[in-house]
Amino acid sequence: MTEPPTGRRERKKAATRQAIADAALRLFLERGYDHVSIRDIAEAADVSTTTVFKHFTGKEALVFDREESTDAGLAAAVRGRETGQSVIDALRTHVLDTWLPIAAHPQREAFNHLVASTPALRAYAERRWTRHADTLGAAIADAFGVEHGNLACAALARFALEVPVLAQGRKDRRAAVEEVFGILADGWQPPGTPSG
Repeated sequence: MTEPPTGRRERKKAATRQAIADAALRLFLERGYDHVSIRDIAEAADVSTTTVFKHFTGKEALVFDREESTDAGLAAAVRGRETGQSVIDALRTHVLDTWLPIAAHPQREAFNHLVASTPALRAYAERRWTRHADTLGAAIADAFGVEHGNLACAALARFALEVPVLAQGRKDRRAAVEEVFGILADGWQPPGTPSG
């Protein structure tokens, strides 16, 4: 979890960045991604196009405005876990704390449709997912003192990142997250098999 900016300048910068991201998402959802320019976004946010590019690397980054903090949050979940807490339990807590509020957001379905229906955004999301998997896999490897790229660590990272996808359409998302992390922790059992 990132700390809120404390200084006046940092708060102002964060507010400008958020205003730009909010304006961009609103316009993308209203008009479609391909029908919105950086200039449109700058005008809607009441900033210059130069200011937009000071905060975002490109148009795709405006849609995924929180992605930079995602990498840091994943690594911190593993590295900052409590003594005795397993990596899987730390990741479970992280997903429940960060993803459940996002999944419940009233614009989430429209956002998912925007990404799914826009090839450039789908490709960008896939690249970001790979980056998150690499970052998380490296943090898990560090936790166990093994080389980055260790297959078990890479697999756990990828499985953990798929949990929100698997839980998305479920009535009880929390229970779905808990169930999938239970499978990761305890191993898969055929449905209907008594546990224990």
